Amino acid sequence: MALISPRKLRYDLYSYSYDQENTNTPLVISVLASLIERTLARNERIAKKYYYSKWPGSKTRVFDCNETPDMTIQSYLERIFRYTRAGPSVYVVAYVYIDRFCQLYPHEFRIGATNVHRLLITTIMVASKYVEDMNYRNSYFARVGGLTTKELNKLEVEFLFLMKFKLHVNVSVYESYCSHLEREVSIGGGYQIERTLRCAEEIKTRQTLLQQTRYDDQINARLLL
Repeated sequence: MALISPRKLRYDLYSYSYDQENTNTPLVISVLASLIERTLARNERIAKKYYYSKWPGSKTRVFDCNETPDMTIQSYLERIFRYTRAGPSVYVVAYVYIDRFCQLYPHEFRIGATNVHRLLITTIMVASKYVEDMNYRNSYFARVGGLTTKELNKLEVEFLFLMKFKLHVNVSVYESYCSHLEREVSIGGGYQIERTLRCAEEIKTRQTLLQQTRYDDQINARLLL
């Protein structure tokens, strides 16, 4: 598997083809997945080393779920792209929103396994509405993200108010975040991205084998009856 270079990423960010026939997953998805995976790992280390308790009354807890989704960040982002066809700029703007959100609530919110998936589908949907001319309904995004329409509607409204409706991303800000993603690749992030992709592929393979085993067990049980 070839490493992602800054040049390839920049070309993808600024020259991505939106043709329906283009099924290539934008490179920014792998870079963003790598960044978020490392953030999750860092936050877990901090949580183990230092006592960290979320504010019980904080509205940021709206993103928490009771059960951790059994899907890697890479797989989740690929699923969103596969069904929404959102271009690279949408993921960059979503990254801007996530960064702003974390800066607004540094003591109340940390990206973790229980909130990252909901935060991603919400920010990507909002970013898609900001960037794209045509969009899917919230109900469609909800199905893609594994939520009910009511849940996603609530997440969107809460997110907008928590962000104080500061959603504008000008050209200079957009380019600065693109440059940050390029630096992420150039300073050695390529290896991290490749490892993230391999881990995602290994998990997919294990899940497929497990599903096949369960299916075979069901067939054998029916034959015994």
